[in-house]
Amino acid sequence: MIRIGQGFDVHKLEPGEGLTLGGLWIPCAHRVVAHSDGDIVLHALMDAMLGSLALGDIGLLFPDTDPKFKGADSAELTRQVRHLCLGKGYAPSNVDVTILCETPKIGPVREAMRQCLADVLEMPVDRVSVKASTTERLGFVGRGEGIAVMAVCLMHSH
Repeated sequence: MIRIGQGFDVHKLEPGEGLTLGGLWIPCAHRVVAHSDGDIVLHALMDAMLGSLALGDIGLLFPDTDPKFKGADSAELTRQVRHLCLGKGYAPSNVDVTILCETPKIGPVREAMRQCLADVLEMPVDRVSVKASTTERLGFVGRGEGIAVMAVCLMHSH
């Protein structure tokens, strides 16, 4: 049996020295405003995995009102979500992520990000897709005020 889930997340950007996306630290002129480490790629991916099995979302599992998740490592949280899904009899089959941002440029780090995601999910890198798009300078993303990520995850029973 297969199940599919989608995830979406948005975070505000502010001036800074860099941000974490897909498990990678990327130096740039911004930082993400977030309770955890702000890895929006992993946040959307976790929501896609949880959604595929109707298990809620990361706000339910890791509420931003709980001080123990302040600065939390999203890669570790993703491992916990993967473990939860495995306990329900499902594992990720493939993932597809689209990052919407003007900056940082994703192209130079795309392959490293794919490998990072594959490592966190314990799956072959050829089952991990990372794409990026600008919004042609339209909206909050285009003005550099925020970043958005869409993720889809296909899960298979094991």
